Amino acid sequence: MNDLIVLNNNDIAKNLTEYDEKMLNIYNYLGLPTENILVGVEERKKVFKNIEDVVDLLEPDIAIKSTYISKFLSAVSAGLFDAALNYLWDETVNQLRYRIAQYDIQYFFDLAVTSDKRNKLSTEADLVKIDDSELIQGAKEIGLISDIGYRMLDNIKFMRNWASAAHPNQVELTGLQLISWLETCIKEVISLPLSNISIEIRKLLYNIKNNEITDTEAEIISEFFGDLTFDKADSLCNGFFGIYCREDTTIETRRNIKMLLPKLWNIVSEENKWNLGIKFGKFQVNNDQNEAKLAREFLQIVDAESYLPENIKVAELKIELEHLYIAHNAPMNNFYLEPPYAEHIKRLLGNNSVPAPINDYYIKVIIDAFLTNGNGICWGADTIYRELINKFSQRQFLLAVTSFSTDKISSKLQFTLCVKQYKELLKIAKENVTSPLFIELINELEGYNSSLPELRKNEKLMQKIQHLRNIIK
Repeated sequence: MNDLIVLNNNDIAKNLTEYDEKMLNIYNYLGLPTENILVGVEERKKVFKNIEDVVDLLEPDIAIKSTYISKFLSAVSAGLFDAALNYLWDETVNQLRYRIAQYDIQYFFDLAVTSDKRNKLSTEADLVKIDDSELIQGAKEIGLISDIGYRMLDNIKFMRNWASAAHPNQVELTGLQLISWLETCIKEVISLPLSNISIEIRKLLYNIKNNEITDTEAEIISEFFGDLTFDKADSLCNGFFGIYCREDTTIETRRNIKMLLPKLWNIVSEENKWNLGIKFGKFQVNNDQNEAKLAREFLQIVDAESYLPENIKVAELKIELEHLYIAHNAPMNNFYLEPPYAEHIKRLLGNNSVPAPINDYYIKVIIDAFLTNGNGICWGADTIYRELINKFSQRQFLLAVTSFSTDKISSKLQFTLCVKQYKELLKIAKENVTSPLFIELINELEGYNSSLPELRKNEKLMQKIQHLRNIIK
């Protein structure tokens, strides 16, 4: 930085103190509150002491466009840390939207939005129509943020929702927290380079849409599929499905997918194959006949019509579960939005067991909602969640209790209320299951507390869980 802008702690303290005195005099003159309005000068100094090193992580062409970081610093200097956190998150969201638009926006929408809302999203301008949870989840799916970055951003999003100027609150933020969050957003989002896998997938999507793929090229691409993780294979398959089922997709592009899909299908998870069948059912429920026809063609390419839903009711249940998932993860009003969807799911199920194609997703959504958003319990729906959980089979309880192996639940378990609810889940499971080995696992899990987010890294524990999954069907 220019020598004129070298940050001197004494000068900073003097200027900020003078600013505070002027503003507090104005508040007092107007008869407004003066207590607990501005964060202390010492906390603000911590931000300015470290800001140069953090902002230096930005490339100059990105820094010059980072409007909300300037606003972040303005809010910090004014002692308004809750507003600063809001600006920090706004910059992160802006940068994510920009990076998504530079990648493949249709692919992003196919992975990030699984509800009917997907039909209304197609351009960069539509990115503002999806909520922050969908944004960071979709960004992780396409490789724009890492697994670690996802967890960090999930925590910052939580603090933004409940400790920033976005909502009334009494949370006290510190200077070191703010500067640490800013560094996280820069390192894990704004300046994070694309992985080689993400770059190759972007090239592949471009070629599928714009070039005719030959047999030789298809063989080369199939070798690349072998480098994909299961999650990335599922994501790419969902991207193929989204492209194939769009009415404006060209014949050549569909022909390219017909060549590549059989080479990808063997590494796609069973859950994802069932989900594709359910999507066909949803098209039928919504009377989207053209999309339904194309979805069935897609499954026929790999002789996968056995994955079609047993009945349309499965699709209806999937739709309601998606609505509940979106309502629960909404930035506000989830306490009012969740109960009607939970009640409808309860009515759709009645006394019947959960259909196999929807079982994993059902457990995922119910447990996600039961564990809360970390801020409070949705009392209008909590009783329903408990009733549904008490009807779990032993296999479903195993999926629920070991759900910490997923990114979403593992990240939640860094929050106190979510840990409390997880412990309650263990208690309910213990009252219902009969397998001695399963009860032994529950007893072991009850002994964990602060280390819950790291459980899936415990190899010995994960081996025990895999053994249980093999014997509890």
